[in-house]
Amino acid sequence: MPDSPAFAWICRELEASTPLDRLESRGTVRIALKSAGLDAGSVQPSQMRVVIERLLPNELSVRGVGDAQPLCLRWAEAIEQIDSGPRPDSPDEVFRRIGRS
Repeated sequence: MPDSPAFAWICRELEASTPLDRLESRGTVRIALKSAGLDAGSVQPSQMRVVIERLLPNELSVRGVGDAQPLCLRWAEAIEQIDSGPRPDSPDEVFRRIGRS
């Protein structure tokens, strides 16, 4: 499954605004998502906002990124503008349509 637009966006922001490289940025975000029980392929912007606000500042601090809190506040506000794209149908929705035909 490809990464969600919200995941890709925050990873690009981390790489551009911190000393973390691409691999470190993606790994850091994946660790934060795993702590929240979320997946990089399906995380929505609203879910990513909570991760950015509550979990990412600590993950960045552990990795020696200074001023993590102000960065995360800025990203949390901006993440809501990300288009999450079409959401796949749930299995219930698919079977409901099949039952109608």
